Amino acid sequence: MSNIPETGRTPRVQIRLVVIQVLVFSLLLTLGGRLWYLQIRNGQEYTDEAKNNGVQRVVQPAVRGSILDARGVALADNETRLVVSASRTELMKMPDDGKAVLTRLAAVLGMKPKDVMDKVRLCDSKTPKPCWNGSPYQPIPVTDEATTQQALQIRERAEDFTGITAEPAAVRRYTAPGKANTAQVLGYLSPVTDAEIQQAKESESPYLRSDQVGRSGIERTYDKALRGKAGITRYEVDNLGRVIGEAERDQARAGSNLVTSIDARVQAVAEYELNEAMKAARKEFDRNTRENYKADAGAVVVMENKTGRVVAMASLPTYDPNAWVGGISAKDYAALTSDGSNFPLLNRAIQGQAAPGSIFKVVSSAAAVRAGYEFDDTFPCPSSLSFGGREFKNFESKGYGSINLGRALEVSCDTVYYGLAYNEWAKDGGIKPKKDAKNWFYRTAHDFGLGSETGIDLPNEVKGRVPDREWKQRFWAANKDSWCKTGKKGGDYAEQVAYENCLEGNQMRAGDSVNYSIGQGDILVTPIQMATVYAAIANGGTLWNPTIGKAVISADGKKVEQIKPKSHGRLPMDRKTRDQINDALAGVVKTGSAAWRFQGWPHDKIPMHAKTGTAEVFGKQTTSWFATYTDDFTIVMTISQGGTGSGASGPAVRNIYEAMYGLDEKGGQDLKRALLPGPQKTLPKVQADGNIDAPEIKPYVPPKPEGEQDTAADGQQDQNRNDQQNQNDQDQQDQQDRDQLAGPPARRD
Repeated sequence: MSNIPETGRTPRVQIRLVVIQVLVFSLLLTLGGRLWYLQIRNGQEYTDEAKNNGVQRVVQPAVRGSILDARGVALADNETRLVVSASRTELMKMPDDGKAVLTRLAAVLGMKPKDVMDKVRLCDSKTPKPCWNGSPYQPIPVTDEATTQQALQIRERAEDFTGITAEPAAVRRYTAPGKANTAQVLGYLSPVTDAEIQQAKESESPYLRSDQVGRSGIERTYDKALRGKAGITRYEVDNLGRVIGEAERDQARAGSNLVTSIDARVQAVAEYELNEAMKAARKEFDRNTRENYKADAGAVVVMENKTGRVVAMASLPTYDPNAWVGGISAKDYAALTSDGSNFPLLNRAIQGQAAPGSIFKVVSSAAAVRAGYEFDDTFPCPSSLSFGGREFKNFESKGYGSINLGRALEVSCDTVYYGLAYNEWAKDGGIKPKKDAKNWFYRTAHDFGLGSETGIDLPNEVKGRVPDREWKQRFWAANKDSWCKTGKKGGDYAEQVAYENCLEGNQMRAGDSVNYSIGQGDILVTPIQMATVYAAIANGGTLWNPTIGKAVISADGKKVEQIKPKSHGRLPMDRKTRDQINDALAGVVKTGSAAWRFQGWPHDKIPMHAKTGTAEVFGKQTTSWFATYTDDFTIVMTISQGGTGSGASGPAVRNIYEAMYGLDEKGGQDLKRALLPGPQKTLPKVQADGNIDAPEIKPYVPPKPEGEQDTAADGQQDQNRNDQQNQNDQDQQDQQDRDQLAGPPARRD
């Protein structure tokens, strides 16, 4: 038997037991704390992640709403096309990054391999177009013009085209009804970017990776309404990715339709006549430059006087917005953006800035009255005046004796406005302005809305420029270092100008003010600004915000949200002055500078008012301006390097009016031929199934030159009918091919 007591333990053993117990309890406490952290503190976060790991989302894109003209004719809608897309994610898993697959695809589609590969590469600051600026995780469209045979080849040889799909999809279509292109007004679409998705996460209308976004025009302004809401079906999947059930489904909601104030018929006429005016100008000889006019760009705006709604807006050069659908090619992108393209993406109606020339004289006339001169006072109109040692001539050096402001507007006498502007410049202190200088000529331009945006519902409108004393100071401060560096006393013309600007470029000189009074010098305006001004004169003084959107109508036609016109002020003149200017502008087309273009016009039926403008531009040929209005509409046209106002733009503007009012060249009116004898007041109706009963648009047949036989027009009409029938037959055959491959098409408005 052992003599050791049963309870006998050494202190060392007891210490070890205590240490083990502490370790065990510490581990249990740590484990419990970790479990609390995972399940309680961050439980919801990990629960959400677990759900996401077990859920796959399938996106059903929403059908984008149509853009309609004022009568319901589709300017932009959707059609079902066969779209071939590439999954960049799948291609990047391949050893050669999918080059072999894309090369085979190019052969099937009849494209160059490089063009296909360029389309699926990702955009960054160093990658030229074309490239993909959307998410790298969504299918990238290669073409939306695949034929049925091409799609079948891709499907039947799926093992050769891993990551490639060929599926029917609703694709944007810009219809150009009656050849009304309307490109710069409509804009175009491109895929949403990751940056935009991140930025819009907290908004009421977040983007999905499959979304197409408006990039310019009303596609951009009304993008939220047009885009609708994509449908999302969430599927529960196991850890192997197999679907085990449907978790949730959100139905797609088609985008709303946008009704615009554009009349496709008038738009077609405006585009045609602007183009014809530019072609005619290029045939005319410029005596100053000793060559024909270049007429390299132009714009025209047709506006309702009493609402500011835009009936037509054209800009040349132009482009086909369908080029952007499905991704733009390198060739097309270069044609739109290269140095020699003359920037067709630019909407010159709202972004083209130029000196206004004599159409600005309505502003100077109002400024003179505000400065205290009577409209009916007489002022000298000599052939020239001298200020500061420089001679300022009247147009073609013609003098008219002593005349009032009304007559000065009619005959466009420059020297009357030179004298008035010089007097006001001197009263204000000349190059050393008084503290209480009135600056009536500059203040009035600002009060007419110049130097500011009109508020039109199109993106990227420019403000133009009113070169007042404050602007002179800012401009001098920004450029004086360059002027002082390059300027040279007694040098060539450019060096001498730089030298003078270095010394006194911040001073408002007499020549600056007198030149400004006739719309020359540093002043810049846009056609939409001048259309707003002349429409305000016509309607009694209200400056309307120009608008193109007229109403947003839901896809089923049940909800209509009208876009009401808004005003941004009134002209700074009383009723008497407005009436006097109105009468003077009527005289321009009866006995003044535009009378030769309006012979035979029915003034008793449709009173016409106008002002011509020929603006000189340093280093270029003169800019043609023509501003006009009737009781209903205002039309302003401008042609860069196009010659005189009435000479280049006059005939085209008259032709637009004649088409709208149904007039012939002798002044007879046929309301059956009239496209728009008055403002459009009703809205088109959208049916519950999304269809719109829109009237037919016939191609515009331009007026025949005097003495031309009807056979030419008849032959053209027959050709138009044949072309339309052939196109209809082709469209029908294409649709049958698509239906055979894809089943029921998406909604086509």
